[in-house]
Amino acid sequence: MDEEVVRERDARAYEAVHEAADFTELKRRYKNFVVPWTITFMTWYLAYVACNNWARDFMNTQVFGHVNVALIFGLLQFVSTFFIAALYGRFANRRLDPLASGLNAKYKRERRR
Repeated sequence: MDEEVVRERDARAYEAVHEAADFTELKRRYKNFVVPWTITFMTWYLAYVACNNWARDFMNTQVFGHVNVALIFGLLQFVSTFFIAALYGRFANRRLDPLASGLNAKYKRERRR
């Protein structure tokens, strides 16, 4: 098959998917999850960094044994990362993947035309 024909067919398929209402909804759902959680995490991370720089007495406070607030906050950075990743996985499986599967099927149908 001619390479130009394949490119045109692929372009038509991409345009059909891009113009679909489900594609707009998929982007909206993705953005509505990612933006707030990114802002939340970055705020939490920058607060951790700021406290380590400017609230050293607070961060050096011993909680128990040799464990201080800074260590707990540092470990909570990992916990929050895994928590957000798990939330996103669940969200994507329930709210994004069904739309993406439908759009993928539409793309494949359009490509066969």
